[in-house]
Amino acid sequence: MSKLLIIVDDKHKETHALLAAEVLRKAASELKHSFCIEVRTPQGVITDITPAMLNDAESLLLVGDVEIDDPALTNLPTITASINEVLDTPSKVLERLSKSTDSSPQTGKKIVAITSCPTGIAHTFMAAEGLQLGAKNLGYEIKVETQGSVGARNELTAEEIASADLVIIAADTTVDTSRFQGKPLFKSGTKPAIADGAKLIEKAFNEASASSTAEVSKNETTAKQDNKKGFAGAYKHLMTGVSFMLPFVVAGGILIAISFALGGIYAYQEDNAGTLSYALYQIGAKGAFVLMVPAIAGYISFSIADRPGLTPGMVGGLLAANLGAGFLGGIVAGYMAGYITVALNRGIQLPKSLDGLKPVLILPVLTTMITGLLMYFVIAAPVAEIMSGLKDWLQGMQAGSAVFLGLLLGGMMAFDMGGPVNKAAYAFATGLVTSDVFAPMAAVMAGGMTPPLGLALATKLFPKKFNKEEYEAGNAAAVLGVAFVTEGAIPYAARDPFRVIPALILGSATAGAISMAVGVELKVPHGGIFVLGIPNAVTHVGMYALAIAVGSVITTLCLFLTKKNI
Repeated sequence: MSKLLIIVDDKHKETHALLAAEVLRKAASELKHSFCIEVRTPQGVITDITPAMLNDAESLLLVGDVEIDDPALTNLPTITASINEVLDTPSKVLERLSKSTDSSPQTGKKIVAITSCPTGIAHTFMAAEGLQLGAKNLGYEIKVETQGSVGARNELTAEEIASADLVIIAADTTVDTSRFQGKPLFKSGTKPAIADGAKLIEKAFNEASASSTAEVSKNETTAKQDNKKGFAGAYKHLMTGVSFMLPFVVAGGILIAISFALGGIYAYQEDNAGTLSYALYQIGAKGAFVLMVPAIAGYISFSIADRPGLTPGMVGGLLAANLGAGFLGGIVAGYMAGYITVALNRGIQLPKSLDGLKPVLILPVLTTMITGLLMYFVIAAPVAEIMSGLKDWLQGMQAGSAVFLGLLLGGMMAFDMGGPVNKAAYAFATGLVTSDVFAPMAAVMAGGMTPPLGLALATKLFPKKFNKEEYEAGNAAAVLGVAFVTEGAIPYAARDPFRVIPALILGSATAGAISMAVGVELKVPHGGIFVLGIPNAVTHVGMYALAIAVGSVITTLCLFLTKKNI
C-alpha cells in the first residue's frame, strides 16, 4: 500500500480532467492505495494539497499539463502520464508509479564499506571507486576504508559505523568484522563493486538482514562461516594467506638482492661476517624468508577460524618449513589447523563460567598439538617429497617444458587480470620463491606487465580503434603496466572482451614463454620495472626486457588486426 499524491490538469478540457481524476480514484481504491487527488481546472482547483498531505506522500503522479514550482513536490519520486493514458489504462499508470517508488533511491542513507584484495593494490582501490560512484548515483552517503598493501586508509571511526545504515565488505580476503557488531552487513568480492557499484549497493540493501548481521562473540571463538563454503571459500582463505605472506617475500627478496649487489653472490659466507652485505643477507634470508611459510599458514587458518586459528596455523607452517615441506606444506598446515580449530570449537561445550578458557587455553593448546603431531608424523614427509620433486623438475626443465610452463603462466596472468586464474598463477610463483625457484616468478611478472603495456601502445599507434575515454586512459595503463599492475587492462577488456582478452593472453603467453626459455630468474615477486635495476634481483635483464617488449608488441598487433575503427 502506497501513499500517492496525484495532480491532474487539463488546461483546455475541464471534463477530461474530472473524468481522469475519477478513474484514478477508483483504480487507486481497488489497488488499496492511500491517495490524495488535486484537480486543476480553468475555473479553479478542486481539493488543494495541504501540508499534512504533502508530508505523508511517498510518490507523485502528474497527469496532463501540470506545472509545479513547489520544491517539496520536486523531491518526491515522480512519473507523468497523459489524460488519454489515464482514461484508457488507469491501473497500469498506478503500477508504474508504485514501481518507481519501490526502485527510487533511499536518499539520506549512510553506508560504510571496506575494500581489500590479496595484493592490496589495484582491485582494492578500483572497488572503492566503484562503490563511491554507485553511492553518488543513488544519492547515498558513503565512506570506504581501503585495506591495501600499505595498511588501512580512510579508516572508519566508531561514530561513522554507529550512524551507518549498512556495512558493505567488498573483499577477496578475510576482513575482521568485529567492529560492525549489530549492523546490517553484506559481503561481496571486489569484482561486483568494480563492475557496477550501484547495483551492488542496491543488492546489499535488499539482502542485508538479521542473518547476515555481523555478530562476533566476546571471546571471538566462533568461526566465520559466511561466504566460506566450497571452492570460493577455500580460494578466499588461500588469498588471505598470500596477502599476508607477500610483504615477507618482497622484503626478503629485495634485501638479499641488495646484499648480493654490495658484497657479491658469496656475501652470505662467514668470511664476510660483520659487513653490511652479510647483515642484509641475514635479515632477508634468515629473517623475512623464514617467516614466509608460517605467515601463509597462519593467515589461512585465521581466515577459516578467526583468532583461535592463528597459533596452530603459524606453528604448523614453521614445522612445514623446518621439515622441508615448503610452501605446499604451509598451505596444507593452514587449512588443517583452521578446520581442526573450527571442529574443536563446535565440539567442545563448556559451562558459561568456563567458556572463556576456550580461546586462551583449550583451543590453542589442543589445536597446536594436533596440527603439530599431524605435520610431524603424517603430512611433512610426503609433502617434502612432492616439493623436492617439483623443485628438481623446475630447475632441470628442458627447453620444451620450460616454454610450455611459461606459456601457461603468462596466459593465466592475462586471462582474468587479477581474478582467480591470475592469482592462482601468482600464488604458485611466489610460493616457489620461498623454495629458491625463481624462474616462474619472472614469467608471471612478465605476463602480468604485458596486457596494460600492449594496450597503452595500441592507443598511441592506432587511436581510431579506441574511444576518447580509452585513448586518454592509455597513459595510465602504461604506468600501471611498468609497475606490474595487470588490472590496468580491465576497462578495455570489459568493453570489448572477445577481441581484447585473446590478444592479451597471446601477448602474455609469449612474454612468459620467452622468459622461461632464456632462463630468467626473478627474486622479488612485485615491483615491475622498478626492481630490474637492483643488481642480482633479476638475471638476464636484457632478455627479460626483450620478452616483455615482444609480448606487448604482439598484443598491440593482435588488437590492430581484430579491433575495428570507431
